[in-house]
Amino acid sequence: MKVAVIGTGYVGLVTGTCLAESGNDVACVDNNAAKVQVLNDNRIPIYEPGLLELVQRNKREGRLTFTTDLVAAVRAARLIFIAVGTPQSEEGDADLTAVFAVADAIGEALKSLPPGKPGDRVVITKSTVPVGTNAAVAARLAAKGCGHVDVASNPEFLKEGAAIEDFMKPDRVVVGVRSPEVGEVLRELYAPFLRTERPFLVMTPESAEMTKYAANAMLATKISFINEMANLCDRLGADINDVRKGIGHDQRIGFQFLFPGPGYGGSCFPKDVEAIVAMGRRTGLPLRLMQAVDAVNDAQKEVLFQKVWAHFSGQLTGKTLAVWGLAFKPRTDDVREAPALTLVNALLAAGASVRVHDPEAMGNIREIYGDKLHYADRPYGALEGADGLVIVTEWQEFRNPDFEVIRRLLKDRVIFDGRNIYEPRNMAALGFTYYGIGRGSK
Repeated sequence: MKVAVIGTGYVGLVTGTCLAESGNDVACVDNNAAKVQVLNDNRIPIYEPGLLELVQRNKREGRLTFTTDLVAAVRAARLIFIAVGTPQSEEGDADLTAVFAVADAIGEALKSLPPGKPGDRVVITKSTVPVGTNAAVAARLAAKGCGHVDVASNPEFLKEGAAIEDFMKPDRVVVGVRSPEVGEVLRELYAPFLRTERPFLVMTPESAEMTKYAANAMLATKISFINEMANLCDRLGADINDVRKGIGHDQRIGFQFLFPGPGYGGSCFPKDVEAIVAMGRRTGLPLRLMQAVDAVNDAQKEVLFQKVWAHFSGQLTGKTLAVWGLAFKPRTDDVREAPALTLVNALLAAGASVRVHDPEAMGNIREIYGDKLHYADRPYGALEGADGLVIVTEWQEFRNPDFEVIRRLLKDRVIFDGRNIYEPRNMAALGFTYYGIGRGSK
């Protein structure tokens, strides 16, 4: 099929590339000419394992192109995905400015074309959008004289760091449509990815839009729950790692997303929890659980700094802390809403110097902090002259370091482990003062 994907951010680039990999003819459109040039130079503006190789192969084989010409791409396509950003507004809602601007541009591009039968031309919202956006996009297209163009919803469920695997082998594909013909067109598009009998779920657009928010709200709730239990374990002398095992083997609960840490971040959970709270507020229904999830997460981002502050008795002026891990999770360079930002800001405000290392996110952090931090190209370089080490992101390379080198480089042999990747007894035997999250004591 001929496909246009509007927006070459994280979702749009992964979507367009994976659809091209399955044999479709895909044009990815962006109004940022510099980004399009980067992509046409066989580079990508984000870090996502495996994505660069797929982009290069599909460009080379002629199935994937990048352009700023929305009109040409849209007029040539049967399926048009809207995959632009929906940032959080000041009121907490998703800001749909870019989505509606693209919808209007699509309407202008298609209004002179003759109408066809259902499924001949479909605009698909891939962006995470509030319930009712599908209907609003359809109304805007109709106002442009494109009432014959179908509008579907197809939320994404991609995990940064594993997006290619998630797209190629999805747990499920969710589509929201208003006609069975459109559902069948999308079933055909996704058939190559559902060969292992994963479900293709057809529902109304409103239900599809709500599914995305409900999924992220559930996952965020699990994270805030285990973090709150971890904080209680710290107070009571219990070990959250044992508690996690004790509850995770209950099949009704499971282990996924039950790992305590310094709070969730990234481009999805914080924004989507706020957005679902805003949807409830607009309907007069206070979503008290989701408000609590958000509040718990905000507080959790302060926990690592509080442990550092307490260890040094509030005397951080003149101290140097090494920070390992800056991205909000491993296998990405995304630092949006990352817990490391909260920690670094607090350390700098308290008068400490900060030495940082991350395998992929250093460039993004440098854009934020400039020369306020010392940037180390390797993990041990961040430890030189440091009074303690704080681990914020659980990159694989941090799991089995040379502890003798760490002992030698740290002035104060203290580790604040925000991801519980080390065992307290082992750290004590090695001569470290060790603080985990919910491990009961140092």
